Amino acid sequence: MAASPQEHPLSLTRTGAVARIRLDRPTLHNAFDAGLIATLTSTLDQVGADDSVRVVVLEGSGPSFSAGADLHWMRGMASASEAANRDDALALARLMRTLDELPKPTITRVHGAAFGGGVGLVACCDIAIGVPEAKFGLTESKLGLLPAVISPYVIAAIGPREARRWFATAEIFDAATALRIGLLHEVVAADALDVAIERQLALLLKAGPRAAAGAKRLVARVAGSTDRDRMDADNADLIAGLRVSPEGQEGLSAFLDKRAPAWTTKE
Repeated sequence: MAASPQEHPLSLTRTGAVARIRLDRPTLHNAFDAGLIATLTSTLDQVGADDSVRVVVLEGSGPSFSAGADLHWMRGMASASEAANRDDALALARLMRTLDELPKPTITRVHGAAFGGGVGLVACCDIAIGVPEAKFGLTESKLGLLPAVISPYVIAAIGPREARRWFATAEIFDAATALRIGLLHEVVAADALDVAIERQLALLLKAGPRAAAGAKRLVARVAGSTDRDRMDADNADLIAGLRVSPEGQEGLSAFLDKRAPAWTTKE
């Protein structure tokens, strides 16, 4: 197991095929600044390109997952030019898109506060599990702003109607509400959180690596399709290719032979 240097705003650890990225600014509740955005983006690029990584877990150190934007960073951006603010927003947009499109399944472990960009990170992950005490908020409107950059991912997670409410009111909501509206997939007691994460890891490591990684691309393509004939043709091409691929052949053979497929690994 290796870890990145502690002076960085996050740590990366590897256990077998699982990469764990931990936001590591605990005294600032893992708040975003330009350094964290850049480092998290480059770390995601790194694990995304690593063929030995099959699953990525995103978590936060200290009392919170991520409390949104760092106040000192926001103060600096408030006095910066519109062009500088646009560049800054584009850097955040690249982070969110990199996480959303990462060619690996992603799990987020949510505790404490998840506000603003922290909600964006949760929305970008494929599986989100939190504790009952977690709190969420899209609080930008209190500052006369809007969660514009993260909006595509949050709206995809919770739907337009819910987004209209939470974007406008900036109201804080609890884990039960996050579960109801689709931001979280599961809420478990704090002492069961790691067990719940491990359960999802075990399921993903039993799935075919190509299939697990391709699930999000399939969902995105089908959800965005308006041409049903093209969609049917694309889906037929996909399943045909998977069936004759080495992974598909191994999976089908293992099922028929009543054995575990060759890719099955432990964390």
